[in-house]
Amino acid sequence: MKNLNYTHLHYFWTVIREGGIAPAARALHLTPQTVSGQIKLLEAQLGCPLFAKQGRRLVPTEAGQLAFGYAEEIFAKGLEMLGSLHGHRPAGMRPLTIGIADGVPKLVTWKVAEPLLSGPDPFRVICHEGSLRSLLADLAGHRVDLVLSTSTIPPDAPVKAYSHLLGQSEIGFFAPQPLARRLRKGFPASLHGAPLLMPGARSASRRMLEDWLHRNGVTPRVVGEFDDSALLKTFAQHGAGAFAAPLAIEDEIVRQFRVTRVGDATGIVARFYAISTERRIKHPGVAIITERARSDLFWR
Repeated sequence: MKNLNYTHLHYFWTVIREGGIAPAARALHLTPQTVSGQIKLLEAQLGCPLFAKQGRRLVPTEAGQLAFGYAEEIFAKGLEMLGSLHGHRPAGMRPLTIGIADGVPKLVTWKVAEPLLSGPDPFRVICHEGSLRSLLADLAGHRVDLVLSTSTIPPDAPVKAYSHLLGQSEIGFFAPQPLARRLRKGFPASLHGAPLLMPGARSASRRMLEDWLHRNGVTPRVVGEFDDSALLKTFAQHGAGAFAAPLAIEDEIVRQFRVTRVGDATGIVARFYAISTERRIKHPGVAIITERARSDLFWR
């Protein structure tokens, strides 16, 4: 394949970012015909279609999504290079890209990443959320430096990577004050028939909670299911029901969402992992995350 034409790639990148050929043409000060023609040349060079018609809209194909991910990284690095050469990049602001797998609470992500933002040589933290499998693909493509997950890397994962245990936390139940007062009496039997907010069906913590409730002979009234843990807690904050969360972030949960602890889910723990391509961690940012999490945030 001949050398990649970065001008064509830039036009393709702009079409996705702007939401179509016409707005991209306006942003580039070109005609739509010119932009469309340049993208066709890029598709011919790459040997695959980058867009498909969906009604009246153009949407990126699977190859287009992959190419866009690389284009994002290429042009971000270009801007970073220009800033560095012209002295505009703050000293020490090295980027660290973290993939956040579904099920990792946002408060855990904050506590894990917080040490990167301080100290004499801080990092610029870039976070992407997604399914574990999609983030492992990003890890293989060097689009993320590590993945935070509540489970180890699957044995059939299409990437050679290693799961580093950051630590684990006991689980507690939380609720707004009026509901919490009622549920504390006879807990955990008091959860029977009580309104409960649960993680989404794909979450590993969902299965743990269901097993724990079954072992305790409790059938709550599930009033909501959420992939986004912060959204779940927001519903609880407004009185929708109780929820379970790691006790490692209890102080932040109580303060931010104005709830109180009801009781503990004795016998189950949430585990958190940093997944990287390094068997022995050498990346300085990943090392900071693992060392601080193990010493200050979780118990092992």
